[in-house]
Amino acid sequence: MEECAVTEQDKTRTGADAPKKYRVGVEAALEVMGGKWKPLIIYHLFTGRKRTSELRRLIPDITQKMLTTQLRGLEKDEIVQRKVYSEVPPKVEYELTEYGWGLKPALDLLCYWGEEHLDKVYGDRSKVLEDFTSSET
Repeated sequence: MEECAVTEQDKTRTGADAPKKYRVGVEAALEVMGGKWKPLIIYHLFTGRKRTSELRRLIPDITQKMLTTQLRGLEKDEIVQRKVYSEVPPKVEYELTEYGWGLKPALDLLCYWGEEHLDKVYGDRSKVLEDFTSSET
């Protein structure tokens, strides 16, 4: 099995000069975009640049603090970029980087699998899957 490429960010995370070792690539991927909230944030950014308030509306169960923390992590890993406008009041928007767009095929497959799973478990995904309308920018 091949070792995953390691970035300077990975070295910083481990707190050592030696790069972190991974057993499989999915480990590295989940380290960057795993958890409950990051995939949802990334998913919603596929439809375009969003302000924090828009992301909060799209992901109503996330707290402001958690959203900020997750966005900072995604920014640090170069998945999203933060754009600050010099306006009063300040305006900040987040969008996917070119690198972040590389996650689209994987998240699309997860979305399709999740829908099929809901059909399998509930007989009809519409019983539990809310209609989703994106607020495209």
